[in-house]
Amino acid sequence: MSGPGFLLSVWPWRAAAYLLTGAVTGVAALVGIVTLAVVCGALAIVLVGLPLLVLVALSGIPVAWVERSRLRLIDHHPAAGRHQVPPAPGLWAWVTTRLREQGTWRELGYALLLAGLLWPVDALAITVALLFPLSMVATPLLMATVGDGHEAKVLKQWTVTTWPGAFGVAVLGLLLMGLGAYVLGAAAGARAELARLLIASREGELNAKVVELARSRARLVNAFEAERRRIERDLHDGAQQRLVALTLILGLARLDAPPGPLADQLTKAHEEAGEALAELRGLIQGIYPKVLTDYGLQAAIADAADRCVVPVDVDLELPGRPTEAVESAAYFVICEALANVAKHSGADRAQVSGGHRDGRLFLEVRDDGCGGADPSAGSGLTGLADRVSVLDGRLALTSPPDGPTLLRVEFPCELTKAGDRSA
Repeated sequence: MSGPGFLLSVWPWRAAAYLLTGAVTGVAALVGIVTLAVVCGALAIVLVGLPLLVLVALSGIPVAWVERSRLRLIDHHPAAGRHQVPPAPGLWAWVTTRLREQGTWRELGYALLLAGLLWPVDALAITVALLFPLSMVATPLLMATVGDGHEAKVLKQWTVTTWPGAFGVAVLGLLLMGLGAYVLGAAAGARAELARLLIASREGELNAKVVELARSRARLVNAFEAERRRIERDLHDGAQQRLVALTLILGLARLDAPPGPLADQLTKAHEEAGEALAELRGLIQGIYPKVLTDYGLQAAIADAADRCVVPVDVDLELPGRPTEAVESAAYFVICEALANVAKHSGADRAQVSGGHRDGRLFLEVRDDGCGGADPSAGSGLTGLADRVSVLDGRLALTSPPDGPTLLRVEFPCELTKAGDRSA
């Protein structure tokens, strides 16, 4: 509005359209809400109208949707609705979700405000800032048509009987239209700001959105872990068993074959099958170790420590089992840490310790190596740190030059008894 080209731009007309459609929407909201209330009150005698009162409570939702659509007339980035996603499909879940959230009641309040107060203000602004000046501009036309060239009513308040007077009123109307354009712009801006204030998301709804996002993230992590276990079972019970059978068949054929080229080929095939079986077992172990599923985190870490080329002392006491997602993430963090110890630290010995205290699972990996580990330099711990953060955990690494190196990971979780959780 402060620019020199405002009067010649489309913005005054867009502001007028916003206020005009606001008046129309307000009248429609008034008629709709009053009609619903009267019908529900009349039917309340036979107890049918009481459930229909829910429609009155939800009437603000379509009104708010129309208002957000109308904001596009004067705002390229209008406020969006922040309603929660129902936890289940169906009308009942949708209705109960809407009745519990604050946005529904705030939109109902806005609908009542629009129906009772705002639309008359919109209509008054349009009338004073646009319709009155337009009727003044049309005075010469009215004098030539309705007044037969003799007289014309100006705003139905006074009469103009001369042509110079009619054109003078028209010029005055043009000046008032220029002034009215600024009035329309200011009124439309104020109305739009009020609409954004009342029907846009507030901090409480944003927090609810964050909670729902965290829950969906946890569901995705659980689904990922379930898929890992399914792949591990399919490989263990399917491909691995077939390779074991093939290895046995080749071994028997190798024993029965007479010495010669055929026996040599069978020997080579038997060795290749054995190597393929060993690689498959390593792959299954890396996807999801069976010891973790059957015996829990403590046994799985002890098994990983036994397989590490660096001697590892394990001091871990857990009175129960964490959730599957936490258990899996903790195990793979420890495995990656032990792999880094074996590859890069030059350590003579390492230690894994941990426990559960104050609702948090904590694990530590220490080594007496050369130190200087930097996760930002492409370490495999970077991806694991992201995975830990998904579960609201924390991963910290301390590795000064010349060592020692300490990796600590924490997860917020509660432990359950081993028998309480299905494998």
